[in-house]
Amino acid sequence: TEEEKEKKKKKKKGGGGGEEVEEEEPDESMLDWWSKYFASIETMKEQLRQQEVAAAEAEEKEEMEIGEGSKAQAKHKDKSKAPKDDKKKKQQQQSAPELPEKKNKQKIDELKVFNKELESEFDNFEDWLHTFNLLRGKIGDNDDNATEEERIVGRFKGSMCVYKVPLPDDITKEAGYDPTFGMFQGIPSNDPINVLVRVYIVRATDLHPADINGKADPYIAIKLGKTDIKDKENYISKQLNPVFGKSFDIEATFPMESMLTVAVYDWDLVGTDDLIGETKIDLENRYYSKHRATCGVSQTYSIHGYNTWRDPMKPSQILSKLCKEGKVDGPHFGPGGRVKVANRVFTGPTEIEDENGQKKPTDEHLALTVLRHWEDIPRAGCHLVPEHVETRPLLNPDKPGIEQ
Repeated sequence: TEEEKEKKKKKKKGGGGGEEVEEEEPDESMLDWWSKYFASIETMKEQLRQQEVAAAEAEEKEEMEIGEGSKAQAKHKDKSKAPKDDKKKKQQQQSAPELPEKKNKQKIDELKVFNKELESEFDNFEDWLHTFNLLRGKIGDNDDNATEEERIVGRFKGSMCVYKVPLPDDITKEAGYDPTFGMFQGIPSNDPINVLVRVYIVRATDLHPADINGKADPYIAIKLGKTDIKDKENYISKQLNPVFGKSFDIEATFPMESMLTVAVYDWDLVGTDDLIGETKIDLENRYYSKHRATCGVSQTYSIHGYNTWRDPMKPSQILSKLCKEGKVDGPHFGPGGRVKVANRVFTGPTEIEDENGQKKPTDEHLALTVLRHWEDIPRAGCHLVPEHVETRPLLNPDKPGIEQ
């Protein structure tokens, strides 16, 4: 669409002239999602850099300690290493203060960029729903060397608990406890549910070259249940680091259609298009996880501009639902920007500005503060998935285990 083309243009400008933007206070209307994304990428790179520096310093320290006990020659070497160390520290000291200043000046809200799959950050979203592959039995010789993947005929999802009956008093006395469900309280019903899935594809990096010229002409293909989308006409010519910047909406029914496949193909004028690589995402586990992996929780609540709240539910509605489901007392909003949940009190701003700068009272900021610290709530609390971009390896069945 035109809108997306505009976005891409903006993005290219933003990408090339990133330096200039930082000099002056950016105009709110000029910012878009991409500004937020690039600011977040910088933060992620900086964190990785600091980790590397810290690791290198630890290693040098270790070497020094080993060297202390040995000959003077070793000491000599260490001395030559030490100034390097200082230099590193100095560089760090110089570069570190600059960053926060930039951030303060810009005040671009950020999201979390994970340099791996979301699953690896949240224990595979198997906090209560575990997945077991159901395999076809081996018949005949040719099945002996069939891979497990080829023998999968279905997946069993569930949870198993072994516990002593009768249950201890402290559990059975909990509010709203139904003894017939034992340890499985508040589990959703087993009926099929219809969901709307929105997939944002930001970009691909370091794709495996598919053409003789060492490049590829990548495009996106998405599959979920009976839906099969091939975005062939929007392939990106001769590019191993394409920026797609696209979103796709698909309707699906759980549990029948819950495995989403996102693939990148190489467009070819002649013959068939080759698969570069694909990644599979179990949407059902995300939907049912108590980490709430349906739509990430933003850092701030805003009703206009580049940072508009995207979740269909407002923070206060999400919070009420979580409290109700987790049998947590609250939320109780009090005067002076305070909210009490369980035995914790949180504070936050109580006004929100609309597009015309008019201020109105709101509880949403307070509710969002609680959501961002939900893991501090006793018993029911856990980390909620933040607004984010995840990075997933693309794999090709013909080249098992090698990232494409």
